[in-house]
Amino acid sequence: MAQPVETPRKALRTGGRAARRAARAAPLADDLRPVRAGMEGGQYRPLTTEGMARIHEAALEALEVIGLSQAPQSGVDAMVAAGAVQGDDGRLRFPRALVEDMLAKAARGITLYGRDPKHHLTLEGTRVHFGTAGAAVHMVDPVTGDYRESTAQDLYDAARLVQHLDNVHFFQRPMVCRDVTDNLEMDLNTLYASVSGTTKHVGTSIFDPAHVDPCFEILHEVAGGEAAWRAMPFVSNSNCFVVPPMKFATESCLVMEGCIRAGMPVLLLSAGQAGATAPAPIATAIVQAVAECLAGVVYVNAIAPGHPAVFGTWPFVSDLRTGAMSGGSAEQALLTAGCAQMHQFYGLPGGAAAGISDSKLPDMQAGWEQGITNVMAGLSGLNMVYEAAGMHASLLGYCLESLVLGDDILGQAMRAVRGIDVTEDSVSIETMRQVCLEGPGHYLGSDQTLKLMQTEYVYPVVGNRMSPKEWEEAQRPRLLDKARARKEDILSKATCTVDPATDRAIRARFRMHFD
Repeated sequence: MAQPVETPRKALRTGGRAARRAARAAPLADDLRPVRAGMEGGQYRPLTTEGMARIHEAALEALEVIGLSQAPQSGVDAMVAAGAVQGDDGRLRFPRALVEDMLAKAARGITLYGRDPKHHLTLEGTRVHFGTAGAAVHMVDPVTGDYRESTAQDLYDAARLVQHLDNVHFFQRPMVCRDVTDNLEMDLNTLYASVSGTTKHVGTSIFDPAHVDPCFEILHEVAGGEAAWRAMPFVSNSNCFVVPPMKFATESCLVMEGCIRAGMPVLLLSAGQAGATAPAPIATAIVQAVAECLAGVVYVNAIAPGHPAVFGTWPFVSDLRTGAMSGGSAEQALLTAGCAQMHQFYGLPGGAAAGISDSKLPDMQAGWEQGITNVMAGLSGLNMVYEAAGMHASLLGYCLESLVLGDDILGQAMRAVRGIDVTEDSVSIETMRQVCLEGPGHYLGSDQTLKLMQTEYVYPVVGNRMSPKEWEEAQRPRLLDKARARKEDILSKATCTVDPATDRAIRARFRMHFD
């Protein structure tokens, strides 16, 4: 009688290991993922309660004493009707009671919509979201070190990458379409390259008030009509409505008014530079940014009470030795974290900048600058962390490989934001007892370890955790090579997110400079 064939123990272990690896590789439900958009920060607070109150008082004083100049007449009329006072010098000044009244009317707990509902962003409390932004004029080749002018195709490629990067939660235009010389075509290409590349929430700028209506023609086409757009506005207007210090940007304000009337959320963006267009002390730079954005709150709510607006205090830092911007500095990280606290002080949805590198390439300097500033922004509970990935040369250069690397950085930053879960299960000593008294003396194969591998631990996609021996056997893979390979793999598969018929209709009416 034939004896049964005994399966080698090694084969059994291998099969079991393969099955476990396959199970771990399967996508997790969103609520089980170790990190995800909207996790709550707020653990880091560089400003004391007293410090926030003093900044608030100083900002109110600045609005009453200094005020802002150069608002368009339509804005002057709306704000004066609400209670602002225009002096003989033409400057608008804002009494404390007016500011407090408009703060009471301002929208809170707003949603920034994606075209896909899974990408909706809820902006409230200390919920954190990371994304892109900026106006880089060059693209960076990290291998050759060359800089070249950015194009509409680069913008479309960046949007398509963001669509497939889990830890980049929204897409705001990070570079300028330098190959598009007509200003209207530039605005239309900026908007449509972003929208057609991703179904995540998009932020865009509009150069001229006359361009607002053509931009909304595209948005209504993509949404399926004006009513559908107004029900779920998936694009916000990134609006530099002030020119620091303490001046309204006339044309941008007119754009903002048009976007408000058309139902588009607005980002009230104040981007002074400490030591140049904002005061050098970090606290006073925050005071000016807060004052300017409070003026924006008055402006928006005087036109449309409760209209969704992001309190966009974005003060930057100067290297005071040269006057050059320093987006990757510790001072920048402190400014951003302090601004996040002021957003929370007012209970308003807020955004600011982090993740910028002063380095010209994705090197070690870029790593520490992007890592430190993003972690501090996340821990501060900043709702919208703009410019968080891909940005180099203090906002002048953008790198797609760095955007891919940034996805890993942001995953680690969000894990820091999540913090340590302390529950009855997580601090139970039962597993310790079994391992120490009944088991093998280690936790590698315990049910608890296997259960938590995906839900509590975050693993880099591109980052390398091989041992030196494994690294040698793998022929010493380089980080940039892996980033470039992932970039090319995503772009080879990523298609236009707008349906073909709508895409053809839009391209038939407007000239697009990307494929």
